[in-house]
Amino acid sequence: MKSEQRLSIAYKISRVSIAMNVVLSVVKIAVGLIARSGALVADGIHSVSDVLTTIMAMVGVYMSSRGSDEDHQYGHEKYEPVIGKLMAIFLFVTGTLIAFNAIKNIQVGVVEVPTHLAIYGAVLSIIVKEAMYHYTMRGAKIIESSVLKADAWHHRTDAISSVGSFIGIWGAMNGWPLMEPIAAIAIGVLIIKVAVDIYIQSIRELIDTAADPDTLEDIWAVIMETSGVIEIDDLKTRIHVNRLYVDVEISVNADLTLRQAHRIAEDVHDRIENIVPRVKHCMVHVNPYGEGV
Repeated sequence: MKSEQRLSIAYKISRVSIAMNVVLSVVKIAVGLIARSGALVADGIHSVSDVLTTIMAMVGVYMSSRGSDEDHQYGHEKYEPVIGKLMAIFLFVTGTLIAFNAIKNIQVGVVEVPTHLAIYGAVLSIIVKEAMYHYTMRGAKIIESSVLKADAWHHRTDAISSVGSFIGIWGAMNGWPLMEPIAAIAIGVLIIKVAVDIYIQSIRELIDTAADPDTLEDIWAVIMETSGVIEIDDLKTRIHVNRLYVDVEISVNADLTLRQAHRIAEDVHDRIENIVPRVKHCMVHVNPYGEGV
């Protein structure tokens, strides 16, 4: 997929996400304050953080879509996991503050029973945020964007946190007032957990992790099906954000001319890059078969 198409899809998804989150955060915070629901207010703050992380996702996709230049000869794709790490840190801080505030309210005895209005706010949030998760994740898979996937999971955690808000509000309204701040604490812990997962995934995309076994098997098959290849001496892969780099050593007939051996290497190179969609670049080294190289 061309960078322009990728950027266009990402921008469309991000604009929808921002618009929905702005409206939803205002509604949840307002309803939470009116209905005296600390869990719903915490949930609304989570939605505000969604707006900021979506903006960060847009920046990440834009930066990663830029072509190679003199200073970045392998492209700018790694901006995505860098932004992903920043998003994870932001989420971690948000979750910690929400949980800390709820614990503080329990300690000082500030526990109010919410009204029925809070229930409707929580239900609305669950429906909208789950829909946004599926919408964003579908687009993230189309353009293979790790930062958009992180943003999609942020929508999913917001939906789950709204379920927690609903349970807490329902419990408080039915004689268990502590369920409200406990739900807020659970929301905070959930956000922290997602932040850690996103951070770990971002690190994996920055430290040259190898491709998964299925992808390695596909690459191996493509090489061995190439005419002239006798065996594979070495095969290395490294994940480059949403793409893949491949380094392979193949053995060919030792009696071939340099031109013939080069043609086989070119065939391997072209077949891997054309058949395996994730591969950004393949480097092929040729060894003479049977000479102990």
